Amino acid sequence: MKNQQGSTRLRNFTILLGGTCSVLAAIMISPALPGMAEAFAHVPNADFLVRMVLTMPALFVAVGALLVGALLDRWGRKPVILVSLQAYALAGCAGFFLDSLVAILISRAILGLAVAGIMSGFMTLMLDNFEGKALDRFLGLNGACICLGGIVGLIVAGYLADFGWRYPFLIHLFALLIIPGTLFAVQEPEHLDRPQAEVKAKVPWIRLLPVYATAFSCTALFFILPAQLPFYLMNNNDIGASQVGIALALPSIIGFIFALLYQPLRARCSVQAIAAIIFFAFAISLQVLSTSAAYMVVIAGVVIGGIGVGLLSPNNSGWLASLAPIQTRGRAVGVLTCSIFIGQFFAPILSQPFVASLGLAKTFSVVAIIAGLIGVLFAVLAVRQSMNTVPEHPTSETL
Repeated sequence: MKNQQGSTRLRNFTILLGGTCSVLAAIMISPALPGMAEAFAHVPNADFLVRMVLTMPALFVAVGALLVGALLDRWGRKPVILVSLQAYALAGCAGFFLDSLVAILISRAILGLAVAGIMSGFMTLMLDNFEGKALDRFLGLNGACICLGGIVGLIVAGYLADFGWRYPFLIHLFALLIIPGTLFAVQEPEHLDRPQAEVKAKVPWIRLLPVYATAFSCTALFFILPAQLPFYLMNNNDIGASQVGIALALPSIIGFIFALLYQPLRARCSVQAIAAIIFFAFAISLQVLSTSAAYMVVIAGVVIGGIGVGLLSPNNSGWLASLAPIQTRGRAVGVLTCSIFIGQFFAPILSQPFVASLGLAKTFSVVAIIAGLIGVLFAVLAVRQSMNTVPEHPTSETL
């Protein structure tokens, strides 16, 4: 009995560690972007390409997730995760050694494929092993761990970037620490042993479309900050990369708290109501940022945005879990992962024309209005749902 409990704890700890890999790949090199831009100033279009180094993994996560989802349902979670963790460590730290911006972009593309396997694999394991209130609680805990990983990683990356722009790439070696737990504690769910006809059950794509659209739009709105905020701060304040790292980490600090509050909040609110809170938090955050580039004003803005950061991941995952049958979750989660990271990839591309014509401050204001309007839409949907349905929740199992 003790051995089984210990194995379960190690499995849960491994899943939580695995979830942090996505945020490490997404924003860890953000404090190093200005230094990288200076190092590659001689390269044509270096300013844009350096920003693409940050978001390149997102495009390939999106592409890879569409393939990985099917592999998770067909081959199993464990093989996909183990291969992905090794690729993550190797491709992630490659930027420390490479001298070509093109080569770095290629390594970041490979990193994106690895993140697709890790994120989709561990997210699917969460949905496999928990349900009801226990799932909401674990999703909140997972969201808190992602935020904690972002806090520690960004602060460490900021200090490493003060020594040189290459050093934050070494943080990706963290993935090697997750391999032992995956080998010894992760088990495949029982449904993968069932007949292939059952495993090939149809995914309810139409019902899941609002989940995917929400994941894309939330991520596209939020990830304007990691790509643009370092330049916004350093062009208007006499600060170093470490202070930029602290500013970028602050949303994760607030997010950590709100992720832990997700389960009690979910017990009282629908996923649509929580989505409204997320969009309103992003809207207020961006509007505050638009008023001034002063360091303390920016700090206030990103702190408010942290509310949305903490609730975003557990709400998207919980919403999907309520709609996708277990036999289809690998594929369903794969498309969710794709939606999230395609939003990351397009964030600087969609915002760049506004930045070029309006400047960063006015761009933040425009995006704030868009986020606020989406928040109003979700608030209306939540009110309509509360008037037409009686809240209910599946029975839970303990963690």
